[in-house]
Amino acid sequence: MNAAINPIFTSVPYPSEYLVTMTRFFPQSRHSSVSWGQTDSDLHSILIHRRRSEAGKLSSPMWACALQNEVYRDRPGTDTLPPHSSHPPMTGKHNSRLSQAAFVPSVSVLGMKRSNIITIALSSLPAPRLLPPAIYAMDSSVLDREDVQRLRALIPTEDELGLIKEAKAQNPHAPLAQAELCLLTLGEIPHLSTRLELWAFALDYDSLEKEIAEPLFHLKLAMEQLAASQTFRYILATVLTIGNFLNGCKARGFELSYLSKLSQVRDTHTRQPLLHHVCLLLLQLRPDSSDLHSDIAAVTKAAKYDYSQVQSSFTQLETMCKASWEQLKILEKAEDRQNGGKMDRSKSANEEVSENSLRHRLPKILKDCEERLKVLRAVHRRVINRFHSFLLFLGYSHSMVRDTKAEDFCRNISNFSLEYRNARQAIILQRERDQQKAVAGIPAPGTPVGRRKCQQEPSQDSDEQCRLEKVLRTPELSSRVDITVPQSRRRTGDIKGVPCKKMTW
Repeated sequence: MNAAINPIFTSVPYPSEYLVTMTRFFPQSRHSSVSWGQTDSDLHSILIHRRRSEAGKLSSPMWACALQNEVYRDRPGTDTLPPHSSHPPMTGKHNSRLSQAAFVPSVSVLGMKRSNIITIALSSLPAPRLLPPAIYAMDSSVLDREDVQRLRALIPTEDELGLIKEAKAQNPHAPLAQAELCLLTLGEIPHLSTRLELWAFALDYDSLEKEIAEPLFHLKLAMEQLAASQTFRYILATVLTIGNFLNGCKARGFELSYLSKLSQVRDTHTRQPLLHHVCLLLLQLRPDSSDLHSDIAAVTKAAKYDYSQVQSSFTQLETMCKASWEQLKILEKAEDRQNGGKMDRSKSANEEVSENSLRHRLPKILKDCEERLKVLRAVHRRVINRFHSFLLFLGYSHSMVRDTKAEDFCRNISNFSLEYRNARQAIILQRERDQQKAVAGIPAPGTPVGRRKCQQEPSQDSDEQCRLEKVLRTPELSSRVDITVPQSRRRTGDIKGVPCKKMTW
């Protein structure tokens, strides 16, 4: 490199004694040159950098600092440098022939599908030579949870290892393909499957515990919110009063599944659902009541879980914890045999597993998981028992308690709360419209003044209705057949519908 051309190097004092010493230490006849890419920094960029440095934005140029802090080799150290070749590099036909002669096809014995799966997984994994030390130490800084799952899918079988070793013995000078080299490297790790399963359990325990504890927490909170909701009590009391009035009885309670039918039962006069009348009564008698849905947010969350799956997940987690203890014992016995006899080659080639690694903390981690499982078992039992007691508190019988699922109960209450909120908002919006019309001097259609005004000033719809009634009352038109007029009429008693005179619960 020419220091007189590059302005970066001109910014640093470069004594001529260094050049003399370097020429004496590195004679061109003995050592090869260094093949590097030189930086082409012009004087303009250096001046700009100096201006920014003076403004306090940047420091001095990188290569200038490197030359100031450079430590040159002593003469005895130059003996290890490669010798300089006086022959010019071969180009053209000579170079192509040499590359063809040096090219050796890699050994591949795996199927195309298996090889592609391994190659795709290796694109997201470190180099195969870095995998054994990371697996021995269970180093999460090298391999994360997803990498461990990929490695579990790459565990080689005995048949695959046998094919790879046989092909390697037949072609000792040929390199292995990428997939075969990875499987051979993983196959040299003893108890690979046990190590990866232990590692995966230690990494996944928190998420597995959360999948069980979170639904139980929402179910417990849902029961507390339902018991503390005054609006829910008002609704139950109102529905019970209406039902006793219509049925002519004095029931002390009803099944909560009937709440989902309030929007389906309609009265015979205004054809409004029974839920509409419940909302009207509550807005009149209990104006301080809420929309219910905002009071029981935990019920909506609890309705999204499958509590039978929670029970099976808890059983599976207990099984995995017991299996992890057995796997840890297998690893400890294998390591004791290795320490007593010959040390593992891959482990001795790398560094010994540190004391702070996950592998050494596994006994403590598994013991902590076992203690947390005991707490989780007690929480699960108490929450389910409390849910059964809550159903008894709501009037359910013991047989109904055994058959009622927590997710179904929460889903029914959540759906009813949504219907109640929508009906309540519709009534409030209608009242606001009526108030706006009253302020503007336009009486609402539901009021007596509005009805009289509608009778005095009939609209286009009322005109058509009057014409239709006139046609129906005209006797001479009864003999003619008119397709626009219905030919037969039924009595009111023959109309099919759900009467509101009796409630079945």
